[in-house]
Amino acid sequence: MKLITGLGNTGREYDFTRHNIGFLALDYFFKLHGLSWQTSQKFHSIWAKHNDIIFLKPQTFYNEVGLAAKECASFFKIDPTNILAICDDFNLEFGQLRFREKGSDGGNNGLKSLTNYLHTTDYPRLRIGTGNPELRQKIGDTNFVLGHFTQTERELLPNILAETAHRISELS
Repeated sequence: MKLITGLGNTGREYDFTRHNIGFLALDYFFKLHGLSWQTSQKFHSIWAKHNDIIFLKPQTFYNEVGLAAKECASFFKIDPTNILAICDDFNLEFGQLRFREKGSDGGNNGLKSLTNYLHTTDYPRLRIGTGNPELRQKIGDTNFVLGHFTQTERELLPNILAETAHRISELS
């Protein structure tokens, strides 16, 4: 069994923000495959099971997503090497995808939370580039990751999410 968790913040005010691109990617994947979410207080998440894969959207804040992933993985006895984290990365060019089997959090607080709760960096991650260096420098890191996509980025998003959904299929 595998666990695929999108990283993001809970709450409507965070919909379509850069930090929530992991949630957007899973929602796009679900739409393509006709899947639907259910709520679980136990996992602090919205989740679904499809075949041998558990999909998870933690309903904690971004810096605590590891709690939900750990509880779900413990319940289903999923090893960290079978947990795929999907997250934003402002150091990657917008739309660029980068997959790694394991590694550092690279300053991403969601990955840092996963590492803290799982007690390992040995879990795969798919990073989705949200980079826009000029805007990030102008408004700062926090405002950037919590900011909504620009009009140009919104126009590019469907193709990026389609490519991400394809990668999720390959990795699952």
